[in-house]
Amino acid sequence: MLRELELLEKSPAVKGYKILDYKEGEGFYFLKIKAELIEGSVLYIREFVSEEEYHYSFQWQKDGKLIVRWDNAPHHRDIETFPHHKHVGSQDNIQPSKEISLEDVLRVIEEEIKPSSSTS
Repeated sequence: MLRELELLEKSPAVKGYKILDYKEGEGFYFLKIKAELIEGSVLYIREFVSEEEYHYSFQWQKDGKLIVRWDNAPHHRDIETFPHHKHVGSQDNIQPSKEISLEDVLRVIEEEIKPSSSTS
């Protein structure tokens, strides 16, 4: 099983997920997932992983509105964590980001939407 699927299955913030696309070849894979979170938001996951490269975009949104998108598209060279950055609340609010993996992003989300102990 892919490490990403294990992370989603173990996360208390994730209600369920659907693999939208998966391709693999010699030395690489591409993965696209839509994960539904327990409080009604959605996390869209896109990763391209190879021995030489790692490209990602993790877009967390609710009701079609951006909460945070983490990515490493090679623009925003002025950001101290280039190429890693995040868009917070809007496409134009670009900030440095140390979260560069699904594990990092899930940790942030889990902290933000801690499951209520009254939910069963």
